[in-house]
Amino acid sequence: MTRPPLAFTAPVGPDGAPLVVLGPSLGTSTILWEDVLPALTARFRVSCWDLPGHGTAKPATDAFTLDELADAVADGIRELGAPALYAGVSVGGATGLELLLRHPDVVSAAAIVCSSPWFGDPSFWTQRAEQVRTQGTGSLVVGSAQRWFAPGSIERRPELTGRLLHSLRDADDASYALVCEALARYDVRDRLGEIATPVLAIYGEHDAVSPEADARAIAEGVQQGRYVRIDDASHLAPAERPDEVAVVLNDFFGARA
Repeated sequence: MTRPPLAFTAPVGPDGAPLVVLGPSLGTSTILWEDVLPALTARFRVSCWDLPGHGTAKPATDAFTLDELADAVADGIRELGAPALYAGVSVGGATGLELLLRHPDVVSAAAIVCSSPWFGDPSFWTQRAEQVRTQGTGSLVVGSAQRWFAPGSIERRPELTGRLLHSLRDADDASYALVCEALARYDVRDRLGEIATPVLAIYGEHDAVSPEADARAIAEGVQQGRYVRIDDASHLAPAERPDEVAVVLNDFFGARA
């Protein structure tokens, strides 16, 4: 079994406080969560993780599935002191659903942020993997900027959105392609009913990648779920609207810590 290489940050927050683990979207890094952290670390110990070849994580050399990505996250959570409260964006949210299916003992509640139980036609992801292998992640920057951010977000937060787009360009091409291929094989639509852990599905008002219908499908598919909208956000809500996301997470996690 492949264990893709991940990198977890050292937990920050009060000693003995409940553990929160935050996962990334494809092409980003722990930068995605940095403006949410101050509100969470006041009452939780918080660690973020990076995908293979992203941020500080080593590149992947072998193919892996989202099942195996979830296994690697579970290993990291156990090392940090399971159980944890979990939130992940996009592929980080998909990993969270796999985590709840495969390792429900390590997560006491999960927020699935701007994510989906299935990301559409697998050929889209295999074609994107091929594009990145031949042209690099830099070829995705313009399209990603259009998908990631709601109207006005780049102008409102130019420094942070610029850093996120740089993190995409700097991601390891081979590792990014391997995550795409893992997403091509991902589909948990028929298994959501197995998830008994409390789940909050969060979606951005303008998110065309993981729209309201996907958040509703998650919330209605699991045994204990609900969903909530973040206004004026698209696919990277924690970066676009960190204050609003922090309030939602603090309320959700605080009731279950």
